[in-house]
Amino acid sequence: MNNSRRYFYLLMLSMFLLQGCSGLNTSRYSIKQDSAPQFSYGDIEFIEPTPIFEPYNVWTSRPYEVLGGYYTPMQEAKGHVDVGYASWYGQKFHGHNTANGEIFDMFSLTAAHKTLPLPSFLRVTNLENNRVTTVRVNDRGPFHDNRILDLSYGAAKKLGFHSNGVAKVKIEVIHVSPTGVVTIGDKQQREQLAQVKVELAPAKPILAEMASSVAPSNTSKGQSTTDIRRTQGLSADDDLGRLNEALVFVQVAATSDELKARELATGLSNLLQVPNSIPKVNNIYRLHLGPLENEQTALKLIQDLKNIGFESAFRVEFSPQ
Repeated sequence: MNNSRRYFYLLMLSMFLLQGCSGLNTSRYSIKQDSAPQFSYGDIEFIEPTPIFEPYNVWTSRPYEVLGGYYTPMQEAKGHVDVGYASWYGQKFHGHNTANGEIFDMFSLTAAHKTLPLPSFLRVTNLENNRVTTVRVNDRGPFHDNRILDLSYGAAKKLGFHSNGVAKVKIEVIHVSPTGVVTIGDKQQREQLAQVKVELAPAKPILAEMASSVAPSNTSKGQSTTDIRRTQGLSADDDLGRLNEALVFVQVAATSDELKARELATGLSNLLQVPNSIPKVNNIYRLHLGPLENEQTALKLIQDLKNIGFESAFRVEFSPQ
């Protein structure tokens, strides 16, 4: 193959790979002007992606040109933090390929960035209202000098600026190494989340152990409930619903090492954006994530934990006595 033909094929390939990028005005889109969904779509689930180790795609790591601008993708994004304005994109691009080769779903929590490796995971904070979400970066854009990120409509709605064009945000790359070490922005978590070896206790004895941890002198219903809440690290101001309702948690680990339990709890809470508690029962520290809103939330959390290496995570429930 001569050089001119090779150049032609490379050019065509580049155009094909970039046709999913947000902000491009190509004839393949049936809608001329982007907009919020123009149909009834019900409630958005807002299921956050679970950051995991994924090799970067080679074909989206090459320099490229769009609308007269030249961009060189990062080869490594660990520690990347930025502050600037984010926009969002929606119905025009819904159902079309992203630059990563995935299908754009405007209701999923995804984003487009001009130079981050694909795929990447980001923690995005709306600095105007302090709302936070995790998104998967799978597309290129926005191709405007004054914007650093293009969020899906769903992500913009979760962050509370879907009714506006832009919002000032802080973005922090969530980097997961092949061995499970998590770095959020420029702060490395102190545990290798997918590699921590701790003893996992069976589910059935937990309720009995929790009951036995309450002091024998506290025999009234109100006192027992208070002790259970204190054991779980919960205050009276926590809006947990009615005291007579069961509290749902997911147990991740059980260990006699308090420091390890607390470090792991902090890492998982930061990664999965869920509260934690570490009750001590029979000299063993139980790492619990929660309380959780409902059964569906618990099942989703268990699956997320399995995705990052915690195969034995299970649901536990505490019923105030």
